Amino acid sequence: MNYSLKAEIENCYIYANTIDNHGYGAVGSGLSLREMLKFDMLQFLAHLSSSDSRELALEIRFIREYLSYQFTTEKLREFRYKRTVGTDFTITPPRSLTYFVQADLANMKRNPDAVKRSRDYVRTFKLLGQEFIACNQHSSNMEVTNLTNYCMMLDKYLKSMNLYANDPSPLLDNYNALPKDKNAVDHIQFSHNSKQGPAGQKQTHPGSAPAPAQVPEKDVDQLLEELNSMTGLESVKQDITNLVNLLKIKKLREENDMKQPSVSLHLVFSGNPGTGKTTVARLLAAIYKGLDVLSRGQLVEVDRGGLVVGYIGQTAVKTQEVIESALGGILFIDEAYTLTANKGDGDFGQEAVDTLLKAMEDHRDDLVVIVAGYPALMEEFLNSNPGLRSRFNKYITFEDYTGDELMDIFEGMCKKQDYKLDEEAYAYAKEYWKDRAIHHEENFANAREVRNYMEKAISRQATRIVSMKEIDVRALETLKKEDLI
Repeated sequence: MNYSLKAEIENCYIYANTIDNHGYGAVGSGLSLREMLKFDMLQFLAHLSSSDSRELALEIRFIREYLSYQFTTEKLREFRYKRTVGTDFTITPPRSLTYFVQADLANMKRNPDAVKRSRDYVRTFKLLGQEFIACNQHSSNMEVTNLTNYCMMLDKYLKSMNLYANDPSPLLDNYNALPKDKNAVDHIQFSHNSKQGPAGQKQTHPGSAPAPAQVPEKDVDQLLEELNSMTGLESVKQDITNLVNLLKIKKLREENDMKQPSVSLHLVFSGNPGTGKTTVARLLAAIYKGLDVLSRGQLVEVDRGGLVVGYIGQTAVKTQEVIESALGGILFIDEAYTLTANKGDGDFGQEAVDTLLKAMEDHRDDLVVIVAGYPALMEEFLNSNPGLRSRFNKYITFEDYTGDELMDIFEGMCKKQDYKLDEEAYAYAKEYWKDRAIHHEENFANAREVRNYMEKAISRQATRIVSMKEIDVRALETLKKEDLI
């Protein structure tokens, strides 16, 4: 038995009693909130349960140990069918959670910094589900997917009630800039000038890789909250969350000397520019570190210019230097298709690919590689070499942002830089981004275009107000329609 999980469940029970005592519970329902919480956890585990009779026996024992409830095989199957199949179970927050949320919201009126117990509730469900799936001899992908979908529904409910992560992480400050917070994940960029290190600083030895800073421990659930707080990217969030659940279950099974599911860590990020690929890669590096999958958790970002040299034998050396800097972390290769786009005499991109494939085998326990680029071109890249296709079998697709999502990003940038849209400007911007999402050129840059639009608006606003006789705070912070056109 995992006594830490048992303690988490007991803490939820204790707080349920407190909520009842303060009058926020299910008054008049005939059930205590503690009993309601236990019933909701039973439904949750029934939803995750296996259809295999041999696996059900282990799951029934798990339920008895952690929730002190005895099912028979038939009773569990009947309970699952009645309570979770063909109902709104998977899209409806548990009733007990709604009371935890009510109590949190009431506490926050008195103290905005009060501990949010509903987040403890959701964390307990996640841990409970992971342990439950891990108790089986064979965990199916369907069970993990059910866990991911249900817990993401809980997260979205908390987010809708403003009980989710409030402050964006330094990791998400800018899609391209290096994190400046000393606690942020280390991020190194290599491009056409191999003599430059992070932020343009000279390296001690020309051509050598800079030494990444040590990355501190960070809570994986907080990192997932940061991911889920990003605008849009719903399928990306689901894929990453599902991957994290698989890795957590793999670790639990390893601790119990059980067979472990095979999990591919190398990834293909497929999508257009400005859809958050680098940001998510940086966040994933920290998640892998938090799960002890990687020893350091730094992100090393590189393109063709950071790997390929126009001289025989030099590309392998340069590529190896970059790989050495990425050991213990993630090597992120943007526009990876350019490495194989010009096959033939005089092009050394294939030399970089060959060096990379060898390193992925030699350092398979402490190096993760993510290749990224436009969808169609990434298919050509993977088809160019059988070794690439065999190592990169997990795809994550970054869709273009919708008009509403682009508007959300624009509003977020305004808020972050202390600007406000007046009513007319807001209406214009909303319609503008709706139109841009539908009608745009092939190389539309999504969030990067929003940033450029924001910079132009600030410049126009400055030109508009600079000649005013009196410039007050309201004038400084307000963006008008004429600043956006």
